Amino acid sequence: MTRFTALRTALSGPYLVRAALAMVIVGTVLNLINQGDALYRGAPLDIAKLALTYAAPFCVTTYGAWSALVTTRSM
Repeated sequence: MTRFTALRTALSGPYLVRAALAMVIVGTVLNLINQGDALYRGAPLDIAKLALTYAAPFCVTTYGAWSALVTTRSM
């Protein structure tokens, strides 16, 4: 499987669902850790930090699926 085909596969179907689920769960936990004090005090949130905190688990999960697809299909 080519790298592009593996990426297209990793961004579709059950792989996408798994990445989105990881993004919601892990991103929420990390945001509570990183910006919990701002949420508690009612202070404004850092939107860039919020977006990156949700993007990180999505990217990690997608990269894991992509690398597994490239590795197993090329063996």
